[in-house]
Amino acid sequence: MNETQIPDVTVVVGAYEAMPYLIRCLESVEAQTIGADRIEIVAVDDGSTDGTGEYLEEFAARSKVPTRVVRQKNSGGPSGPRNVGIGMARGRYVFFLDADDYFGEEALERMVAMADRAGTDVVLGKVVGVNRGAPQSMWRATKERVDVYNSKVIYTLSAQKLFRRELLERLSLRFDENLRTGEDALFTMEAYLRGSGVSVISNYVCYYLVGREDGKHVTKSGNYEWRFDAMRAMMALIHRLEPAGPKRDFLMVRPFTVGMLQQFGPVVLRESEEVRRHKMELAAPLMATYWDDGVARLIKVSERLRLACVALGRTDLLVETVRYIRARTVPEVVASRDGRTLYLAYPYFRDESADLADSNYEVTVPDWHDGKRIDRPKVAARRASLSRRVVRRMRRDMRRWKERLKAG
Repeated sequence: MNETQIPDVTVVVGAYEAMPYLIRCLESVEAQTIGADRIEIVAVDDGSTDGTGEYLEEFAARSKVPTRVVRQKNSGGPSGPRNVGIGMARGRYVFFLDADDYFGEEALERMVAMADRAGTDVVLGKVVGVNRGAPQSMWRATKERVDVYNSKVIYTLSAQKLFRRELLERLSLRFDENLRTGEDALFTMEAYLRGSGVSVISNYVCYYLVGREDGKHVTKSGNYEWRFDAMRAMMALIHRLEPAGPKRDFLMVRPFTVGMLQQFGPVVLRESEEVRRHKMELAAPLMATYWDDGVARLIKVSERLRLACVALGRTDLLVETVRYIRARTVPEVVASRDGRTLYLAYPYFRDESADLADSNYEVTVPDWHDGKRIDRPKVAARRASLSRRVVRRMRRDMRRWKERLKAG
């Protein structure tokens, strides 16, 4: 590729203490069927001491893939190197490849073809885990164009995707270097919401997400304070970009369920009173600002109830509720007098001392009436479906309740 030729893809590789994983990572770029003349690499060594920087320079000197190497002092996270890469990128598209991971051979060729054909700004190539888990729900079918409301893409907000560079420059979209975790979710969510659609490739494994044997993968590091910072940023972003209404409510389900609930799940049973109290303090302004009935009704009862305990600042109620749920206890189903509303009688249901409204126990997604399931927006119903065991219990109790009505 000559200096005036614009590559199709700039592969940005941020690397810190990445040996020996970096070897396979870069080999996978060289093996791309799209061809070396259509791609370039911008590699940023973020202050490594294990030979990462030296290997990058050696690779750049011999590879057919045009490669530029930046060596800098450690920035403390992936955002800085990725932002350097965006600033140096010349490709029509940018892909952020972690130095631990590697591509399927046809990954870039397939993703570029998809973006060009569909005119979308973000392309998700199927991801599988190697020695670790990986997201699965969004790979059921290949789709040329989806959005966050009609697909599962909201549940993969990592940076390992193909982004149209024009979008990044038009929005001045960069990774937040003040966040210690969750910076990729913030970046990707904004691209989803402000870009021109998302494509999904599910019929070919484009990306292999590697779990390091030394356990040093960045997503395993951090503390709960960092995660509250990430939640705060995500909630503020959604409120800034999406007007009040059902769409915003739907988007807000994610930071509450994939975020807040993780801080107030079984982990609270192992934490000290001091940590519990501090978490409640961090959660209080977020619950006061962003938690409302529109969001709550899109979340299943067992999760909504825990969040309601957090909103009240009641650690005592939360701990007992978590214990009840962890024991896999099936709650009693209670029907309103007219039978149009069903409640799941988790702990403290109608206990005046708890100050928990009945609405926290009401079955809203999916809704049930006269023993039949009535879906509200189908996507939201799938997001917040009840467990099969609870559904079976509900059906049984509903039959008994109807029989009692007939008997007078």
